[in-house]
Amino acid sequence: MPLREVLILAMTYMRSGICTAGFTQESDGTTCLRWVRPVKEHDTLRLKDMTDPAGRVVQCGDVVELDLKKPRPDPPHTEDWLTDFIYHRPHLLRRLEGERRARFFATHLDRAPQDVLIHQTRSLCLIRPQKVWARFSLDPSSGKYEARLGFQLGGVRHERANSPRGIPVTDLKWRALGRAWMTGAADELAFNHSELTERLQAREIYLALGLSRGFEGEYWPLVVGVHVVPDYEMAIDYNNP
Repeated sequence: MPLREVLILAMTYMRSGICTAGFTQESDGTTCLRWVRPVKEHDTLRLKDMTDPAGRVVQCGDVVELDLKKPRPDPPHTEDWLTDFIYHRPHLLRRLEGERRARFFATHLDRAPQDVLIHQTRSLCLIRPQKVWARFSLDPSSGKYEARLGFQLGGVRHERANSPRGIPVTDLKWRALGRAWMTGAADELAFNHSELTERLQAREIYLALGLSRGFEGEYWPLVVGVHVVPDYEMAIDYNNP
């Protein structure tokens, strides 16, 4: 699958680097379009790997050309594809924006998100929750920053996702938003669904969900993409995710 167009739906922070994922143009009966998670042979993705030749870091909503070499499924991460970032830098083709973006999210929802959240037979999905709530916290002594989201999704019950604390958000843009909101505020901010949608001026909030790599014998659910309609603007400090 070399030189394929990929709509980026996740640009995320990891302790050892970054992670990205998105849709190809291939159709899929469950996910609408085929998910891919570009990976390298022996190392974690770095920010430079997802930077184009002009020095621009790839963002969610970008349609980029990537050199996808071969599938490398690592269950439940069945979407992994070995990708060449050395000889073919990510090339921006266009962006998904405005009402076209809104229509896309509404029509490309996962038909079986329980495969990810409950059964863990695969690791990526796009959902539209009925309710979303958010929490941001910063420990002043250690400097540890956390962004978390909880949500309700019809037909799927997940203890951690449905809890007041929610699950971790690794989306770089959302984490930057939380840091901006916390400037001059308390060490912790929390928003219920109404407060969050009002502050964002959001008609809809879509979430891309993923599973972590194995840790302590589990694959932990993560919010790897927060897609607000209409979209919001936020500068990202990649040195302080």
